[in-house]
Amino acid sequence: MSKSLFEKEFIEFQGQLESYIYRLIGHREETQDLVQDTYIKALDKLSTFKGNSSIKTWVFAIATNLSKDSLRARQRWGEDWMDLVRDAHVNNKDLLAKKFQIAESSPHGAYVMKEHLNYCFTCVSKTLLLKNQICLWLKEVYDFKVSEIMMITALSEGKVKHAIAESRKDLVRIFKGKCALINKKGVCSQCTGLNNIFNPDQNTQIESNKLKLIKEQKSKTYDQLLDLRLQMVKSLNPLEGEGRDLHNYLLENSPDWALSQMPSED
Repeated sequence: MSKSLFEKEFIEFQGQLESYIYRLIGHREETQDLVQDTYIKALDKLSTFKGNSSIKTWVFAIATNLSKDSLRARQRWGEDWMDLVRDAHVNNKDLLAKKFQIAESSPHGAYVMKEHLNYCFTCVSKTLLLKNQICLWLKEVYDFKVSEIMMITALSEGKVKHAIAESRKDLVRIFKGKCALINKKGVCSQCTGLNNIFNPDQNTQIESNKLKLIKEQKSKTYDQLLDLRLQMVKSLNPLEGEGRDLHNYLLENSPDWALSQMPSED
């Protein structure tokens, strides 16, 4: 493949590649660096591309490996981290003040419930095993076939299918137990709370009822509700939303906030 043809194809899927890496990494500047590193590495190895897959699949494999290397030393998110983040803000009013500062000063600091659900999905997905996260994102959001995911991840067909099934099972369990929007017994009312804080003039119920996920919740199983959530996530680019600066701030800092609430091992 010629350099010019590679560059043309790369540009066509660059937005998807960037959002995919961001959802794995959770840091905007690092994502930009990894996109650049992926481009450079792919261009350097272009002569080794044999055409056994699409160039997009081949590039996503490079990006996935670079992202895995970047994440190797990081602690996997705990399912209680969002609760710990809430506790951190209860205990430190300066943290809440910083959120208001970003929301009020940034041109992209708006609170939009649909975007927050997208952000929430990214956070929850980070509690999954990394290989499960990768397989889930590739299949359910970026529409890669199982055979393509096998090439990207170097996993067998059985392991890819198992990773996707396990991811779905864990996500159904977590959202069923946590999300107060789709379950009155859910413990997380963050969407409602943040809407009331950042959009006090906006009726939370009216806003939430605009979402297909909420409108159809009574007639759907939890597995079907996950599909609706995935449809919404697929339609949104976390790097392009009205509230991207606010959510990026939350995503980048949540690990430190959560870990600060954990008891010392000493």
